[in-house]
Amino acid sequence: MKNKRPTNRKPKWKLLHQYYSYTGFYSFVGKSLLKAAIPILVFIAALICVHFFVIDINDILAYVTDNFPPLGVLSVFFASESILGLIPPEIFIAWAGKSAHPEWYLAAIATLSYCGGILSYFMGRGIASIPSVFVYLEVKMAKHIKNMRKWGGFLIVVGALLPIPFSISSMAAGIIKFPFGSYLLFGLLRFLRFFLYGVAIFGALD
Repeated sequence: MKNKRPTNRKPKWKLLHQYYSYTGFYSFVGKSLLKAAIPILVFIAALICVHFFVIDINDILAYVTDNFPPLGVLSVFFASESILGLIPPEIFIAWAGKSAHPEWYLAAIATLSYCGGILSYFMGRGIASIPSVFVYLEVKMAKHIKNMRKWGGFLIVVGALLPIPFSISSMAAGIIKFPFGSYLLFGLLRFLRFFLYGVAIFGALD
């Protein structure tokens, strides 16, 4: 007589929830969001102060739109998204909102952000092939790389959706040689983030 399989097995999502709880994933995301929230709030407060006490932000965006070629602005954004995400994407989303074709430029910066992440991924793969640089980054990015090895795709999802530099998550994924196809799939959520931020920022600028 065949042994019956136990019927009290937990659903897969519960097992995943337990795993991420035990390994500190939720705690890591919470702390990362808290760290990211501080500079974002400072940036927003500075914008509000400039807007009300110095010059209308809409005038600044209009000036940039009228005096700087779109290709130059997009090039700066792509460089930022490829190298550690140095400039908040929200600035460029606001710029897109004041352009002649907001939807087109929002789609352009979302695509450039996604491509910048891919470039960061391959930078990570290249770094992993240089022993001295790899050892250096294993020290400097030790925590992030360790977490990437534990959580993999979910950390890419977090980097794509939340205000955590996507470039860093992408580079760490490249360093540990995370499957490229899976990286591309998870990274598509970057477009969702830009869409949601665009709706919020475009509405605020009206």
